[in-house]
Amino acid sequence: MELPKIGSYIREQRQQAKISLRQLAAQAGVSFPYLSQVERGVRKPSAEILNQIAKGLQISAQALYVQAGLIEEREPDSDVLTAIRADVTISGRQRQVLIDIYESFRRENRAATTDEAQPTTPAEPLGAVNSQNGHATSEG
Repeated sequence: MELPKIGSYIREQRQQAKISLRQLAAQAGVSFPYLSQVERGVRKPSAEILNQIAKGLQISAQALYVQAGLIEEREPDSDVLTAIRADVTISGRQRQVLIDIYESFRRENRAATTDEAQPTTPAEPLGAVNSQNGHATSEG
């Protein structure tokens, strides 16, 4: 876990949300001095603390886990996600809702694409089986 990287990311997200360090500490349920140390790269936050901070910032906990090096990013951010995250005219909660909706559409489309790519078993042509004896016929 790169301490300065996660700390600066948290600070950046907090500043974009226009909330003070004290406000975030209260919203996340962590002490002000501890959060200050995390932002400065002095303390290493646990996954649970990162989850609390994400809730306080109203952002995805996954984004913090990626920044902290706890998990790998699944795929590079699209321009859409970058634009949503950079938009300071919407609240953190609005930002997260947009991201969640966008990601759900992407998951649905990937699933639909995967379903379409699966080979289907062709239906038996009508008259291929003789109904009297159950044997195949060569109708042509």
